[in-house]
Amino acid sequence: MILSQETSTPNFDSPAKRIIIGIQFLFVAFGATVLVPLLVGIDPSVALFTAGIGTLIFHLITKGKVPVFLGSSFAFIAPIVAATELYGLPGALSGLIAVGLVYGFASAIIKVWGLGVIEKIFPSIVVGPVIMIIGLSLAPVAVNMAKTNWIISSVSLLTAVLIVVYSKGMIKLIPIFVGIIVGYILSIVLGKVDFTSINDAAWFALPDFVRPQLNWGAVLYMLPVAFAPIIEHVGDMYAIGGVANKKFVKDPGLHRTLLGDGIATAFAGFFGGPPNTTYSEVTGAIALTKVTDPRVLRIAAITAVVFSLIGKVSAFLKTIPQAVLGGIMLLLFGMIASIGIKTLIDAKTDFSKTRNQVIISIVLTVGIGGAQISYGTFSLAGIGLASLVGVILNLILPDTSRPIKGSKEK
Repeated sequence: MILSQETSTPNFDSPAKRIIIGIQFLFVAFGATVLVPLLVGIDPSVALFTAGIGTLIFHLITKGKVPVFLGSSFAFIAPIVAATELYGLPGALSGLIAVGLVYGFASAIIKVWGLGVIEKIFPSIVVGPVIMIIGLSLAPVAVNMAKTNWIISSVSLLTAVLIVVYSKGMIKLIPIFVGIIVGYILSIVLGKVDFTSINDAAWFALPDFVRPQLNWGAVLYMLPVAFAPIIEHVGDMYAIGGVANKKFVKDPGLHRTLLGDGIATAFAGFFGGPPNTTYSEVTGAIALTKVTDPRVLRIAAITAVVFSLIGKVSAFLKTIPQAVLGGIMLLLFGMIASIGIKTLIDAKTDFSKTRNQVIISIVLTVGIGGAQISYGTFSLAGIGLASLVGVILNLILPDTSRPIKGSKEK
């Protein structure tokens, strides 16, 4: 059921209507939620389970006031892959739990001193290029997956692009989901899908949970990565507040929403799932349908948990060919990088300042170039190192740097 944009006050007296719309919202987030675990080697059923429970935890902490669904965060794909190679998945999970604790720490800071402290340490001049790195560092992964079958990957990519550019209504919000389905159907036609695992899978099965193991190297590797999603969370809360015409940053408060996100992320880490984040796709669906009832999002969360317990769903997701995922990634990772550029543009970053050019260039070079600092078993590299370098440069470089030749300081 899709309500038109002209519908100003939808009627949710019927539980059946709420259930239908709740399931619909899950499918808006479904493609992205299961895509992250498929890329980092985690059971997608675990991601559905932790996303569902994490969303319910978020609603509990925020007093059930915010219409939000938490799904797998793309910001952590590259760090999870790298940390898994260095410390193993159980070690990487301990780093993800620490990320959730960082959210809690940031929540406490916002509660006591306000958002200004966070914005001072992590301004757009740091967050923008870090987000760009998140997308660009994954470009080789997308290409390597796509080139396993360029026909399938191209069709998957083209489908997603056409949905994004030309479609309207609810379907415009699920380009990943539609692209995967079309690519999967083409893969079946070309004989690239093996259904054996689906036939062998049980209808009911617990997700393949993984227990974390404390590894301080993984913890220190992951911690700096947390700050870009924190800033993203702040923007998402303002966005969903604008859609619902409520100030969620005031009530229940940004400190509560960030704490809910953090505890949900730590919970995911304990069970072997990827970190959670608020989904802009769901916010778009809420804006389109005018459905701002948080109960509907809780129905979506419960549905995600139910899906995670259906063994054949997990088996089906694991049969999706690499080429299909690669085609979608060619679009998605580039779009992540473009969000970083948009962050700088929206903040009206002054590129005539040599200071700003220095920060952006060094952050990008360190992050994309694979710079690494190691001491014993400790290692800091990639996005984490780039984030730390950006923060330090922003704090120590004077804000009155000389402009480049031919320009004027603003």
